Amino acid sequence: MGKRLNFWYGSIFGTYWMIYGIVSSFASVFLLAKGYANVQIGMTLAAANILAVVLQPLTADLADRSAKVGVIGIASAMTVMMMVFTLGLFVFPGGGLALCVIFVLLIAWHTVLQPMYNSLTFKLEESGVPVNFGIARSVGSLAYSLLVAVLGTLVEHMGIMVLPATAEITCAMMLISLAMTWKTFQKARQMNAAGEKTQLNKNEGEEEHETITMRQFVARNRLFFLLNIGVVGLFFSNSILNNYMVQIVTDVGGTSEDMGRILGLMAFLEIPTMVVFSRLKKRFSCQSLLKVASVGFTLKILLCWLADSVAMLFAAQAFQLVSFALFLPGMVYFTGEIMSKGEAVRGQALFTTMITVTTIFSSLLGGWVLDVSGAKTLTFAATLATAAGAALIFAVIDRIGKTDGR
Repeated sequence: MGKRLNFWYGSIFGTYWMIYGIVSSFASVFLLAKGYANVQIGMTLAAANILAVVLQPLTADLADRSAKVGVIGIASAMTVMMMVFTLGLFVFPGGGLALCVIFVLLIAWHTVLQPMYNSLTFKLEESGVPVNFGIARSVGSLAYSLLVAVLGTLVEHMGIMVLPATAEITCAMMLISLAMTWKTFQKARQMNAAGEKTQLNKNEGEEEHETITMRQFVARNRLFFLLNIGVVGLFFSNSILNNYMVQIVTDVGGTSEDMGRILGLMAFLEIPTMVVFSRLKKRFSCQSLLKVASVGFTLKILLCWLADSVAMLFAAQAFQLVSFALFLPGMVYFTGEIMSKGEAVRGQALFTTMITVTTIFSSLLGGWVLDVSGAKTLTFAATLATAAGAALIFAVIDRIGKTDGR
């Protein structure tokens, strides 16, 4: 039962990151082909993430208040809405406001799901079955890497409408994964009925005790909040590379096919680190792993700035092994270690919200800088922002838990 639950949980991440590849990583490709300028693309992506920032605390609060695995129901409803929004990509013509609005809604709905899926690890373990987040998340990286590598070629030869068609199929796959995860979880609960009853009673009392507002949460976790300010700077380069890779690749003589392969390699290199993360966590503290990842982020974008060929951009992706691949599971587990269960989803939501805030800034600034000064200036600015974020993380991370309201 444990292997089955982990399999279906991993399939959720697989479909989630496949959708991310389609609607976010290829957003610039789609919108450029539809006649939008870089600055318009930036405004669209920024608006989507502003909406996500508004929605994330609301959905996190709803999930935190639920004594059951309410995340599954919420995520299923939001996935159906994404399928409806995706239909608009077939209907509305390029160059107008309607298509931008569809992209805003699609990306926002998708972004809101991430903290819920991260925190679902701890919810599912209430069934008595151990859940390995690192392996589940690595499935997402594998699925993403395979899809974007193929999509780059398909778009180059078949046109951009292959993107919404693939999105609809992937959303349907996500619904199946969610349904099977729920079904397997219910069976696991029945097999551990006695222990589960005791655990649920405990959790219900804890949920009620820990229900707090976001302002109260930040007041109780000031250093954790500062750490997440550092995340804004650190992930600036990650957002730039995800949103504007096609422009960066084109600047050194590449194509959208090269972009797909670079993004595919980037995600594929996340897999080894995420698979062995549980072992790394036993040997090193989450704080140490997050520091290493911060340096990895900085070196990666530095090499992208220095790159003068597609080959050098490929080489820079080697640092993905010790940047995003290390930071994401490290932050998820670090948050789980220092937060009470009633705060867990809210803590994950704050982390994801800060990444979303980064995407807002990078989308607006990135589109403008590309139109005014070009890709080299953009990657230079991203290098400075990432280094500043890494410095702040180094400054506060070892103090969290010692003086942070607990």
